[in-house]
Amino acid sequence: MPSTTPSSSFDAPGRIFLAVTGASGALYGTRALRMLVAAGIQVDLCYSPAAERVLKEELGLHLRDGVEQFLEQESSAGKVKIHSHEDIGAAPASGSSGVRGVVVAPCSLSTLSGIASGSASNLIERAAQVSLKEGRPLVLVPRETPLSRTHLDQMSRLAWAGAVLLPACPGFYHQPRTIDDLVDHVCSKILGVLAIPQDGVPAWEGGTLATR
Repeated sequence: MPSTTPSSSFDAPGRIFLAVTGASGALYGTRALRMLVAAGIQVDLCYSPAAERVLKEELGLHLRDGVEQFLEQESSAGKVKIHSHEDIGAAPASGSSGVRGVVVAPCSLSTLSGIASGSASNLIERAAQVSLKEGRPLVLVPRETPLSRTHLDQMSRLAWAGAVLLPACPGFYHQPRTIDDLVDHVCSKILGVLAIPQDGVPAWEGGTLATR
């Protein structure tokens, strides 16, 4: 049985495929993109059609105009390439593309189900399958809840295959004050799994036990 634990010896990747799908939580995608770019990572970016709709409804951004303007504001020119969801011949669809890991944030349960079943009908699914077959990190960030037995079975299959299931469940021990604080907490964990250093969210160094 293959290991389901991320390898601590994996070298920090220099190029990541970041997919954003239609689960509510478009902010996870944009914040993850910001943190990857800030860490000096080259990003291949892909939005599903449903994710484009959610991006507009939740953040008021259009993929081509709004996101490209967002990228310019983040000084990420040349670090991000946007791919069409339908372009199954794009570079990230190949194991020789140089992409060192795949992140799907947020990951809809529909996308999760497709990946778990081995589907490769669009670029997001194909990139995920490539990551699994090449033994590279695949980080899936489901946000939807509650979960049915079917969803749990599919997550178990993916974990067995080597994927990392990282639900969008922010912690509160860092005393968040804003929504961005909560979202950044999850995104910092994504970068942690990929062994990418980030300084936006400090590491937990332990607390002091209360005494009676």
